Amino acid sequence: MRRYARRWHPLALLGWAAVALPAAAHPSMTMQDAVPAAAEAVSAGEVSVSIDNFTFDPPALTVAAGTRVVWTNHDDIPHDIVGTEDPRALRSPVLDTDDAFSFTFATPGTYRYFCGLHPHMVGMVVVR
Repeated sequence: MRRYARRWHPLALLGWAAVALPAAAHPSMTMQDAVPAAAEAVSAGEVSVSIDNFTFDPPALTVAAGTRVVWTNHDDIPHDIVGTEDPRALRSPVLDTDDAFSFTFATPGTYRYFCGLHPHMVGMVVVR
C-alpha cells in the first residue's frame, strides 16, 4: 500500500490558500504559461494520460480527430477532469484511485482542462 505522505506534490505543502486559486488555474488561463510548449504528437486511436502526484502526464498532447483519451487516476486521492469551454462537454465524475475516464475528441481544436478538485492541475489536448 502506498503511503499518502510520500505522494504529496510540493505545492500541496503550501496549503490550500496558496494553491486553490492560482492565476494559471483560472478557466481563462493561457496554457503557454501552465503547460510545456512541446506537446506529444499521436495519431488516431487511444492515448493514455496518467494522473499521479497532482499532475496530468503528459500535460499536453496533440492527437488526430477521432482519438480516444483515457485518464487514469494513480494518485491516492480523488481527482476529476473539467473542460474550460462552455458548455463543459468534457467533464468526468470524481475518479478514485485506479478509476479511469475516457473521452473521444471528434472535432479539431484546442481543449484545455483542469482538475475541479485541485485547480492548479491543468492539461491540454490539441486535436488536428
